[in-house]
Amino acid sequence: MSDEPIKKVSIIVSRGSLEGIYPGLIMANGARMEGIEANLFFTFFGLYGILTKYMNGLKVATVGNPAMRVPDAKGFPLPTWMGSLPGMSAFATYMMSKEMDKLDIPPVGEFIEMISDAGGKIFACKATVDMFHLTEADFCPQMDRVLTVGEFYELSAGSQIIFT
Repeated sequence: MSDEPIKKVSIIVSRGSLEGIYPGLIMANGARMEGIEANLFFTFFGLYGILTKYMNGLKVATVGNPAMRVPDAKGFPLPTWMGSLPGMSAFATYMMSKEMDKLDIPPVGEFIEMISDAGGKIFACKATVDMFHLTEADFCPQMDRVLTVGEFYELSAGSQIIFT
């Protein structure tokens, strides 16, 4: 283990749910606030975090999520089948959004803009862009460019790679 400070992080975001997108955004924002270079690489369903049409309408994934808790002080775990009940995802999303508002955590689109304005770089995975038949016009203006995996590794040389 090195005592040298981290100078660069490359964060891979692959899940398109609200709780799948925010960890990468929080990590990238925290890195920039500490003066650490930050690159976000959105792949597979994580692309929803930078697609203009979807980025501010993300939901909490409740189906099959064994970590779901009843939103009370005791936090009892919910049986996984309850995640499939009608309205459960909307309710969980509402509750999570309410708590994030209390902590002044911005919506996804605003968070992406903050990270970009702070010098963070935002990339989309070329294989996924091609697979989903997307164009650059589908993405938020803060998306820097579409990269192949090889280009991502090249760009990430010397960085800590974080997979959220």
